Amino acid sequence: MVTPRTRRRRAPAPRCPIRAGEPCSLCVPGATGPQDCQLVALVREDPELLELQQEMMRKHRNR
Repeated sequence: MVTPRTRRRRAPAPRCPIRAGEPCSLCVPGATGPQDCQLVALVREDPELLELQQEMMRKHRNR
């Protein structure tokens, strides 16, 4: 009997929205990813930090 081959897929690694191009390294204790990281929340709530972060992301994309 021939069985179909199953492909193993790796779970996608979440990207850090603060450090452009890097994976989430769980640098904040208790965080399970960017979705519950206090640093990400802080940056998104502060207009000045958000502007700086967006500028960094633009520079990273234009390299």
